Amino acid sequence: MSVTHWNGRRVLVTGATGIVGSWLCRELLEQGAQVVVLIRDADPQSELYRSGDIQRTTVIAGELENYATVERALNEHEVDSVFHLGAQTIVGTALRSPLQTFKSNIEGSWNVLEACRRLEGLVRSVIVASSDKAYGEQPELPYHEDMPLLANHPYDVSKSCTDMLARSYSVTYGLPVAIARCGNIYGGGDLNWSRIVPGTIRSLNNGERPIVRSDGSFVRDYLYVRDAVSAYLAMAEAIDRDDVRGEAFNFSTESWVTVLEIVNSLCKLMGSDLQADVRNEVRAEIPSQSLSAAKAQRVLGWSAKWNLEKGLTETIDWYRDYLGRS
Repeated sequence: MSVTHWNGRRVLVTGATGIVGSWLCRELLEQGAQVVVLIRDADPQSELYRSGDIQRTTVIAGELENYATVERALNEHEVDSVFHLGAQTIVGTALRSPLQTFKSNIEGSWNVLEACRRLEGLVRSVIVASSDKAYGEQPELPYHEDMPLLANHPYDVSKSCTDMLARSYSVTYGLPVAIARCGNIYGGGDLNWSRIVPGTIRSLNNGERPIVRSDGSFVRDYLYVRDAVSAYLAMAEAIDRDDVRGEAFNFSTESWVTVLEIVNSLCKLMGSDLQADVRNEVRAEIPSQSLSAAKAQRVLGWSAKWNLEKGLTETIDWYRDYLGRS
């Protein structure tokens, strides 16, 4: 193993059983980091467990909403780098249960940030997962980082708050924070079947029509999970720079598509002529979203390595293997 920025680092990953968390843990482990994960529920279907990577991490059982647990994880394991990905991430769940989402996403975030502040001198970088949802509906697209955060709906507001809390801790207390705003992250390991990519692949694999909850015209920004991981690492590795610390960055391929277009792409790649079942039943969702990645390219030197076709092809392979075994 070559020596990397992460060799020997003690890293806490919240949300480690999610799609990004699982892939991020794998990459950190491969680069020599000592990874601590905070996990609420042990999920054997998570990629973190299925891959066996969980056996190479230190597991703290607990919730982000418990401040003492968060501080203990950082302090007892002498964590120097934090990736805060833990959140309730499903828009529909947030709509049904806003209080749970606010507690998990907002209280959980202030607990992580406050624990890092109290352990000043120990924690050297904090990367916080925000979302394109934090921007809300804007009069112009694509989103740029200097736009105001105008979220209205529960999940979106929870991400706006997370974003603003992170900036507050950076500006007020000098906490070494950077904020990631990504669109729809896809890839192997996402078992939230209500999401368009895994749900469509599973439907087509079963010979069923894929379900589109919107009218199909919503524009979304899709980012392959391995590009998301490289984005998080790029921010953390540059956190000592004045043009990175306290800043938010968009990450995108800048090739935005409608929901129907991505369903049609999956049908083509999987060799299916099934038509989407368009139900037009969603509410409280932003119609169109797209991100400019110009700042990330200019400041971090980051750019996406996977275009949509390449990313979807790898994703389909992962799900075919997973669904063939389950």
